[in-house]
Amino acid sequence: MPIYTHVVIGTNDIERARTFYDAALGALGIKRLGNTEQASFYGAEAPELMVTKPFDGKPATAANGATVSFAAASRDAVDAFHKSALANGGECAGAPGPRPVAPTAYAAYVRDPDGNKIASYCFAAA
Repeated sequence: MPIYTHVVIGTNDIERARTFYDAALGALGIKRLGNTEQASFYGAEAPELMVTKPFDGKPATAANGATVSFAAASRDAVDAFHKSALANGGECAGAPGPRPVAPTAYAAYVRDPDGNKIASYCFAAA
């Protein structure tokens, strides 16, 4: 059984966030599965990520030290994630390349338009 039911990322502009996450996660085969007025739900087959305006009405802020990372099937998918994220309002937080966490680790990091850090990792051999 997985240890998570879902992950939530806050945004101050849901339309801007939808554009960003549709592109960045779309490069990984993750799609938007549904919307409410203030939130969108993403996953491969079931909602696993919610991007939402905070329910308390206060501004969304990025968590210092927090990162949400998405699995990629290939290094090309990691590259496409990074490129799509930057083309849709993201900022580079770590260019695609090898990572010292495992011998085959290859990853890229970006910050979304609200400053949240997200990443994509591939552990397949080159």
